[in-house]
Amino acid sequence: MPLLLRVVGTSCLVSCGFGLTALAQQSSDGLDEVFALGEIVVRSSDETTQGGTSSTISAEEIKRTNRATLDDALRTLPGVSVGNTGGSRNERLIFVRGFDRFQVPLYVDGIRVYLPADNRLDFGRFLTPDLAETQIQKGYVSVLNGPGGMGGAINLVTRQPTEVFEGEARVGLEAGNRGDVTTRTGYLSLGSRMDRFFVQGSYLTRDNDGYYLSRDYTPTDVQGAGRRDYSDTEDSRLNLKFGFTPNATDEYVLSYTRQEGAKNAPYNVDQPVRGITPAPLPVGASYQRDWEWPEWDLKGLTFYSTTDLGGGAWLKTKLFHHQFDNVLSAYDDYTHSSQTVGRAFDSTYDDTAWGGTLELGSDIGERNTLTSAFHYRYDRHRDIQLSRPDINSIPDPTETSRERTLSFALEDRFQLREDLSLVGGLSFDRAEVLSASRTSTDYGDPVGSSDAVNWQLAAIWTPGAGGEYHASLSSRTRFPTLFERYSTRFGTAVPNPDLDAERALTAEIGYRGDLGPVAVETALFYSEIEDTIQSLNVGVGLSQNQNVGDGTYAGFEIGARTDLTDRLALSANYTYLDRDITDPVRPGLKATDTPRHSAYLRLDWQATESLSIAPSLELSSSRLSDSAIQPADPTDVSYTRNAGFGLVNLDMEWKASDRASIVFGVRNALDKNYELVEGFPEAGRTFFLTTAYTF
Repeated sequence: MPLLLRVVGTSCLVSCGFGLTALAQQSSDGLDEVFALGEIVVRSSDETTQGGTSSTISAEEIKRTNRATLDDALRTLPGVSVGNTGGSRNERLIFVRGFDRFQVPLYVDGIRVYLPADNRLDFGRFLTPDLAETQIQKGYVSVLNGPGGMGGAINLVTRQPTEVFEGEARVGLEAGNRGDVTTRTGYLSLGSRMDRFFVQGSYLTRDNDGYYLSRDYTPTDVQGAGRRDYSDTEDSRLNLKFGFTPNATDEYVLSYTRQEGAKNAPYNVDQPVRGITPAPLPVGASYQRDWEWPEWDLKGLTFYSTTDLGGGAWLKTKLFHHQFDNVLSAYDDYTHSSQTVGRAFDSTYDDTAWGGTLELGSDIGERNTLTSAFHYRYDRHRDIQLSRPDINSIPDPTETSRERTLSFALEDRFQLREDLSLVGGLSFDRAEVLSASRTSTDYGDPVGSSDAVNWQLAAIWTPGAGGEYHASLSSRTRFPTLFERYSTRFGTAVPNPDLDAERALTAEIGYRGDLGPVAVETALFYSEIEDTIQSLNVGVGLSQNQNVGDGTYAGFEIGARTDLTDRLALSANYTYLDRDITDPVRPGLKATDTPRHSAYLRLDWQATESLSIAPSLELSSSRLSDSAIQPADPTDVSYTRNAGFGLVNLDMEWKASDRASIVFGVRNALDKNYELVEGFPEAGRTFFLTTAYTF
C-alpha cells in the first residue's frame, strides 16, 4: 500500500556522522513533519532499503551546525565531497562518490531542478534552514525516479504541518575572524492541520556581505587581507503548500515555491584582473572575466497526489510548471561600474519547463509489488543577449531551444522469503531536441536525440540476528545538455547534436546495523564509466564534444556512532575514493576536485539538561584542480595540487525553554587557510549565533 512506503531517517545516525540526531521529526500525535509526497529515498514498512546506501540530514542538525547552504550541509557526509568551479563562474559543487552535478540530479520535493541550457547548478544558491530534511541516494537510484540518476540523487524535502496551529521563527547572524557581522538570516514558518485540510507557508532570507579570509592568507595584488572581494550573495525562498486529505489513504497537495538570488563571483587571487594588473601580461596568462549574477531565480508550481485504488493498488501523480530567470552581467573591468566595451553584456535566460510523473503500483499476492512510472518533461530555453548595455538598448535576436524528455520505468519487488527480498528495475529514457538555436549560422540549426535503456538489480537480506545486508548492480545514464550538444564557444567548437548518453555500471555491497554498542553503516562500491563526454581537437583552433571518455570510480565508506555514556555520544565517518579517467587524445587526463581520503568526527555532550556542546573535526586529503594557465597544446593539460586540511568546529545549543533556544558556535576555529580549487581561498574562522522560537 502506498502509505507504507515511507522514509525512515535511521541511516542519518550513521551516515551523517552526527550524534544525537532525531530519527524522524514527529509531533506528539505521531504525524511526521516531512512532506511525504516529496520523498524519493524509499523504505518499505519493515524499514528495509531499496537496495542502495542513503543518508538523511534533519532540520535539527542543519540548525545546530549552522550549515545554511546545500553544499555546506552535505560536506560532512561519507561518500560526498564539495568543491568550487573557480574561474569566472565560481559555482559551488557537490560530488557523490566522484559523480558531479551533471550526473547526480537535484530534486525539490521529488521534482527535478534542471537548467535546460547547461544545467550548471550552483549548489550555494540552495538554502537549507526551511527544509524538513535533505536526502542523498548514493550509487543505486530507483528507475522510478526518472532519468539522470547515473551516480546518485539529492532531494530537498520541505515541511508539512502536524498541529492545528504551529510556527517557528529564527534570526541568525554570522561574523568573520575580525568581528564584523557578515551574514544575516531570517526565517518564519506557519502552518495548520485540520481534519481534512492543511496549509503551510514559510519564508527564508539570507543576506551575505561576503566572508573573511584566514589571517594566514598571504595578500596579493588582486586580493588583500580581510573580507573576500566579490563574495557577497543574497538569497531568499518562499514556500506555500495547501493539502487535502479526504481519508486515511489519499492526499492531494498544491505547492508553490519561489527562490530568488543574486551573487558576485570572486576572482582568482593569483591571476591578472583588468584595472589592477598592468600590461604586459606573463606568457600564457589572460585577464579574468568581470562577471556577476544580479538575478538567479527559480519558481515552481506543483500538484501532488496519492490515491488508493483498492485491491492493493495505488496511483501517484506529480505535475509541475517551472520558471528559471537568470541574468549574467559582464563588465569592462574589476570595478563592475560600466558596460561599454565589446566584451561587456547582459545575458538573460528565460527558461520554462512543465511536465509530470504518473506512478501506478499494485501488490500482486502477498510477496510481490509491481510499480510502473511514466515521466514527461518539456523544456524551453530562451537566450536574450544585450551587448554593451551602457551604449546599446537593442538586444540581439532571441535564441530559442526546445527539448523533450520521456521515461518509461518498471520496478518489481519480490519477497523471496521473510528475510530476503529482491528488487529489479528497467527503464527506457529518451531525450529529443525539438529545436536548437545555440549554434552559429555556419552550422545551421541541427536537432538530435538520444535514448538509453537502464536496468538495476538488488538483493536485501535482513537476518534474524539483526542488521541489513544489501548488494546491487545498476546501469544508469545521463543525457548531454544543450550546451554540450550545440555551443560553438564563440566560434571555437563544432556542434555535435548526436551525442549519446553517458553510462555508469555500478556495483555495491553494504551493511547497516549494530555491532555491539556501535551503530554502523558501510559500503564498498565500484563504477565503470563509459561514453563520457570529452572535448576533442578536430582542427586548427576547433574542438568538438564526443563520447570517448572512460573511467573507474572505486571506494569504501563507513560511518559509526556509539553512546559512550548517557550524556556523551561519538560519531565518525571515513571515505576512500579512487577515480581514474581516460581520454584517447589526452593521455595525461586526471580526475579533479575530489580528495582520496576524507573523514568527519563529532562528539556530542549533553552538559546539562538545557546545554549541549559538540566539537567536530573535518579532515580532507589533497586534491587536484585544473591549473588556471593551461598549455598551448590542446592535447595536454596542467594541474595544481591543493593541500589537504583539517577544520575544527564547535557548536553549542542552549534551550532557554521548551519553545526557545539559542545556537552558537564557530567554524574553522583554528582559522585554517585552505583552497578547494587553485586561487580561490575558502572562509577563515567564522562565528555564528541563531535564536529560534516555536509556537
